[in-house]
Amino acid sequence: MRIVRWMDPFRELSTIQERMNQLFGDFVGRARGGREGELAAGGWAPTVDIYETDDDIVVTAELPGLEKDQIGVEYKEGVLTLRGERKLVREVKEESCHRIERSYGAFHRSFKLTGSIDEEKITARMKNGVLEVHLPKKEAAKPKQIQVAA
Repeated sequence: MRIVRWMDPFRELSTIQERMNQLFGDFVGRARGGREGELAAGGWAPTVDIYETDDDIVVTAELPGLEKDQIGVEYKEGVLTLRGERKLVREVKEESCHRIERSYGAFHRSFKLTGSIDEEKITARMKNGVLEVHLPKKEAAKPKQIQVAA
């Protein structure tokens, strides 16, 4: 009787799933060109949350490993653009490296924001690898509270 080495089927499925996600992620990233939230050359883009309060539109982006001077934030004609680059720093010899999964390279994300933004009061802050951009609404864009008479 021959002894057959048992392979973990779930591990194999997980590996296949990772490869398919990477394949489709690359395909979708290339197909997106020119749309809102576009992914420019570089192969990665930070994840972004955009939400609205009564006074602001707030954009948060995860940028681990980047410093504030490596990030560009621009607002022009209703479009917020985030750009920067995460560089691969080789701390170990290439032959000693077993796996590199983190993404590196330049990124460029643009978002069309609706509403009237007070460009003079826009602020951006970087803390613990998270960029937070506050885009204050102009007074005319804020909802007006109307008192109801009895």
